[in-house]
Amino acid sequence: MTARRPSDGDLRAQVAWACRILAAYGHGDLTLGHVSARAGDRVFMKRKGLALEEVAPRDVLTLDLDGRRLRGDGAVHLEVPLHTEVYKARPDVGAVIHTHPIYTTALGAAGARLLPLSHDALLFPDGLAVFEDTADLIMSAQVGADIARALGARRAVLLRNHGVLVVGKDVRWAVFAALTLERAVMVQAVASRLGEPRPIPQALLGPLHASKYRDEFMDEYWAYWLRTVRRMGLDEGMPRAHRRRAR
Repeated sequence: MTARRPSDGDLRAQVAWACRILAAYGHGDLTLGHVSARAGDRVFMKRKGLALEEVAPRDVLTLDLDGRRLRGDGAVHLEVPLHTEVYKARPDVGAVIHTHPIYTTALGAAGARLLPLSHDALLFPDGLAVFEDTADLIMSAQVGADIARALGARRAVLLRNHGVLVVGKDVRWAVFAALTLERAVMVQAVASRLGEPRPIPQALLGPLHASKYRDEFMDEYWAYWLRTVRRMGLDEGMPRAHRRRAR
C-alpha cells in the first residue's frame, strides 16, 4: 500500500513539531536555527524571528526553490540558501535542519572526526562532511551551493566554527539524524575523557546499521518525541494529539 503524500498542512505541522523537538533536546540558540521540508518545487520553512520552541504551523512559510516567499507571514531566514541549494543538489533530500548544538559544533571547531564508538555513530557510515571556507552566515546561493557540494551524499556537514547542517529523506529522518549525531558526539567526548576510545570493529558496522536504522521505527520515534514535547509543556499552539491505529 502506497503511503499517503503529506499535505501542505501536514508539512507545516511537521516542521513546527521538528522545531519543538530540537529545542527539547538542546538545539536551541536564541532565535537562530531553522528547519525546512520540501514538496516538489516548494519549501516549507520556519520564519525568522522565533526560537525553535516558539514555532507553530502558522509560523511556517511556503517558499520557492530560490527562497522567495509564496505564502505566510513573517520574514524569511537570512540563511535560506543553506536549504534551497541542498534541495537543488540532492533530489533525495526531503528535509534540512541547521542548528548550533553544543557538542556537534565543538566537534567541528576541534577539527576532530566522528568515531564509531556507539550505535548512534553508525547512522553516519560515511562520516561527516566538513565545510571550512567561512564561519560567517550563509546568505548567498553560491556559498549555499558550495556547502551542498561539501555535503555530497552524506547525512551531515559540519560548518567549521558555526554549527551543523543535517538532511533526511523526510522531516522525521532529519530530526533523528540531528539528535542522533549530537548523542554520538557526546558519547565520544565522554569516552575521550575516560580513557582511550575503542571503536566498534569495522566488520560489525554494516550489520549493526542495517538492524538499527529502519523506516518502520520512525513512526514510534516520532510519536515518542511528540509525547516528550507535550510532557515538557512545549506544545503551546500546536495541533492536539490524536490516536493512530496500531499497525
